[in-house]
Amino acid sequence: VSLFFIDLTIYNFTIVIIYLLLTSALFSLAGLINGIYANNFDEIMVIPTFVLTPLIYLGGIFYSLDALPNFWQLVSKLNPILYLINGFRFGFLGISDINIYVSMIVLILFVVVFYGICYYLISRGIRIKS
Repeated sequence: VSLFFIDLTIYNFTIVIIYLLLTSALFSLAGLINGIYANNFDEIMVIPTFVLTPLIYLGGIFYSLDALPNFWQLVSKLNPILYLINGFRFGFLGISDINIYVSMIVLILFVVVFYGICYYLISRGIRIKS
């Protein structure tokens, strides 16, 4: 694929599509949970500002996981954004700090857990106005 000024080579198109779907599902479910509990637009913006932004910066976008000390590697492995980033990195470049299948399983588990939370909140009618 050729963009305006660079040739883009995708290492594994299937992995990119799978991670695109997992990322979309995870963020939409998290957004639904955020929207259920927020009273106004200002409260909706708390989660992206104070939770999501630090998770993105600590997710390994700007550094390799191997560059961190052992303690911070363990802390980073609790971050779901790390698995998203490594999946996309593998799909586009063929390089990943974490086994791609472990990363996919972790993301599927996050999606299932968030789906369960959303299902519970909606089925109980929590914070839904009648």
